[in-house]
Amino acid sequence: MKPTFKTVLAWEQAQVVMQPTFIRVIDNLRKELEISPWQGSYEEVQIPYLGYHLHLTQENQSATIDIWQLCFQICFLDYPPSALIHDSKNDSQTSQDVDIDPRLIDENGNVDWQQLETKTQRQIKALFASLPSQT
Repeated sequence: MKPTFKTVLAWEQAQVVMQPTFIRVIDNLRKELEISPWQGSYEEVQIPYLGYHLHLTQENQSATIDIWQLCFQICFLDYPPSALIHDSKNDSQTSQDVDIDPRLIDENGNVDWQQLETKTQRQIKALFASLPSQT
């Protein structure tokens, strides 16, 4: 799914928060993988836009996470939880009107790093908790 911005302000705010969100996501995924039974490897993909997938494996189970979709869930309000990809078909042709989560921007228009870190950690922990458990 591709985000489309409801307003110019939302687009401007996305310019502020997207790169820091990507950095916090990668770092928090690394931390979670260090304590998880899942093994991860990254792949650069270019459908429909340049991005990254995290391939997770644990014995006979696997899952793939679209890193940008995970970032979108963190940055935007009410973004559908579609970060977990179950097969090669994706919903990249549809779009979702988005607004930035205002808690991620401080009163000066900068990234609120504490809010970003808290939301990123919560989202990644929930994602790992939703993965299939070892049987």
